Amino acid sequence: QLQLVESGGGLVQAGGSLRLSCAASGRTFSSNYMGWFRQSPGKEREFVAAIRWSGSSTSYAETVKGRFTISRDTAKNTVYLQMNSLKPEDTAVYYCAVRRGSYSSSPDGYGTWGQGTQVTVSS
Repeated sequence: QLQLVESGGGLVQAGGSLRLSCAASGRTFSSNYMGWFRQSPGKEREFVAAIRWSGSSTSYAETVKGRFTISRDTAKNTVYLQMNSLKPEDTAVYYCAVRRGSYSSSPDGYGTWGQGTQVTVSS
């Protein structure tokens, strides 16, 4: 079925930028949301951002609002996360996920996940 592959992670200095990509192998429908989550050692997976495939409506966690931007390219079945003004607190494994139906910021609401990409921000 649907498969998600993240890329673009790496090591960056505080204040720098990274652009993450999440490529889906299948089609994404207008009723679906794609989201970004992150998880660091000893912590639960937390919501970062989500975007509706049709109309490009977006939602962000308060911790990243104004610094991160989520976008998508429907022709490429790809969602992006542009991360600016990165902080050491942003260090985590970042995952993309797909949800069918209404918006949700809960990881339990997303049924398909990628393998994750590591983002490390040095102080």
